[in-house]
Amino acid sequence: MTRFAPTRRRLIAATAATVLTGGLIRPAFAAPLAPTKTMRGGANNYRPGAPVVERIGGGGFWMTGTVRRAGDGAPLPGQRIQIWAHTTEGNERDARSHGATLTDENGEFRLEMPQIVPAFGQPHGHLAYDSGEFETVFLRPVMASASDTSLSAHFVLQPV
Repeated sequence: MTRFAPTRRRLIAATAATVLTGGLIRPAFAAPLAPTKTMRGGANNYRPGAPVVERIGGGGFWMTGTVRRAGDGAPLPGQRIQIWAHTTEGNERDARSHGATLTDENGEFRLEMPQIVPAFGQPHGHLAYDSGEFETVFLRPVMASASDTSLSAHFVLQPV
């Protein structure tokens, strides 16, 4: 078993390292979480007040994501997220292609809808937070491939 022998040289080196690094114990500070900015084209074909639904159309595709508060990143339960897209069952102007869902206790949402298909060359979805407690945000995430069966989007909301 090797014993640590505190020599003068080791004591000076340890003291210098402590001074140069600002101390052995430093409080950890996380950078505040910045709010999500609205995406260009996100509000296209938006319908205020789309109803909360269990599913849009026949399903087969999942839109998922999270909603957090700017600053501390706390999950936001009970927030209404509207979702719409150009799908195998209708285009994004059709009322039947729109629906909303609520976040769960972890700030997560999930809504099943028909398969998203390309519109204007890109398969993409539209999502909106517009309930008034936080600043309105419109998102337009683009899918990596038209054959993807899910798309995820995340909101960081700034209080009004």
